[in-house]
Amino acid sequence: MIHRSLKSKLCQRLTTTSAVALLGSRQVGKTTLAKAIQLDKPSHYLDLERPSDVAKLADPELYLSQFRGHLVILDEIQRVPDLFPVLRSLIDERRQTGERSAQFLLLGSASPELLQQSAETLAGRISYLELTPLNLTELDQTPASEERHWFRGGYPDAYLADSDADAQQWCDDFITSYVERTLPQLGVAASPLQLHRLCSMLAHQQGSTLNISRLSGSLGIDGKTIRHYIDLLEGLYLLRSIPAYSTNAGKRLIKSPKTYWRDSGLLHALAGLEHTEQLLGHPLCGHSWEGYCVEQIINHLPKGTSYSHYRTGSGTELDLVLQSPSGEITAIEIKRTLSPKITRGYTESFNTLRADRGYFVIPRGEHFPLTEKTMAMSLPDCLKQLNQ
Repeated sequence: MIHRSLKSKLCQRLTTTSAVALLGSRQVGKTTLAKAIQLDKPSHYLDLERPSDVAKLADPELYLSQFRGHLVILDEIQRVPDLFPVLRSLIDERRQTGERSAQFLLLGSASPELLQQSAETLAGRISYLELTPLNLTELDQTPASEERHWFRGGYPDAYLADSDADAQQWCDDFITSYVERTLPQLGVAASPLQLHRLCSMLAHQQGSTLNISRLSGSLGIDGKTIRHYIDLLEGLYLLRSIPAYSTNAGKRLIKSPKTYWRDSGLLHALAGLEHTEQLLGHPLCGHSWEGYCVEQIINHLPKGTSYSHYRTGSGTELDLVLQSPSGEITAIEIKRTLSPKITRGYTESFNTLRADRGYFVIPRGEHFPLTEKTMAMSLPDCLKQLNQ
């Protein structure tokens, strides 16, 4: 079993918070991690996609009351939103007797924004954690594992598949389950064919500024609806939007966000790429590597660090601009080359932002200086630097 870096933080939250929500997309390993947690109390697991377990909750207060002193794990909590008021009542009742450690571990494949009832009903009683697909730092630190991780993505079943073909078949099936089942359950009226086309179009626009009107014209769906579908894909932890840098920098800035498929394996499946060699010769290669690095970097940012992209009307850009709580700015460029070069656009952007440091993320090799304040380094080295 691969050790998940979130495990220690989850255990800590379970000792201090009445309810913890472990969120993330389907098949990311939430159930496996939850069942591996060992506390000084017994646990009881219910899968709310299983009719027999849902039937046990016909009278949820009566059923759950018998497990006082247990950690009750409720999987796919978004399926039974009516449970939240009952959980609030039970938590408050037990708090009066001094019980403060976790009573409920809620697993869900929708963000707090999609679980609005939990945010409202359990406010002050619940802590949220996100489990992502496998991170690079959770794997063996070898060039082979990094390349495998980049091509197959971080979903455990895809990463650990016997072959690239099996991994891509798993990703295809995963995408199909979302467009044929999950999204329609959320009220999406578009057909599975339209949804699959939207996902494919977003894959071919990986790392581009979002152009709603172009997507709308191609799919024959109005812009507001397209925006809603993209918001849902974000809320399901499949897409990530990088907001535009918004502080007045004395330049005419592009205000549209950039969108990325968060998992590179899903991206490659949507693009019909079957193996690494095919990817390396494909126009999507550079954007795929950029998106892969962006996701790894964001998942390793220290608490409170904000991120954005920077692009001016003249085309000058930076892939990522990081700002720490103290105001320190880090400029990041991602280049799939072993011999990166400082461009005039990078220098202009760096100086306009008054950045404190800069990194050029390259595929591998020793880090080396490009300027006094900018270093070229591999992705693993960059992740270490960001956490210092």
